[in-house]
Amino acid sequence: MLNDSHLPDPAPLFAALGDRTRLSLLTKLSDGQTRSIAGLSSDAQITRQAVTKHLKVLEDAGLVISTKVGRESHFAFRPEPIKDIRAYLDGVSRQWDDALERLRVFVER
Repeated sequence: MLNDSHLPDPAPLFAALGDRTRLSLLTKLSDGQTRSIAGLSSDAQITRQAVTKHLKVLEDAGLVISTKVGRESHFAFRPEPIKDIRAYLDGVSRQWDDALERLRVFVER
């Protein structure tokens, strides 16, 4: 069993990343620039309210952080949760590699 007690629960991250619109927002923010909701929704096919809801999900998952700039909120990408989820997936990969190796040894006997 995967020993991930030192890692945060990956489920909220997977849930947040499981939406095409949220992935698109993260792609826009991954260049390191902060952007307002207006800036993030300017070329989107969805309303500012929908962008706001998606950003809230990303923020709750720790993938973005918001700061107030005057009356606007600006959002920035946080790469640390992606590193955590990568470590989790590396552990899952090791588990599968170990299981497949045990199966190979069993079949070859």
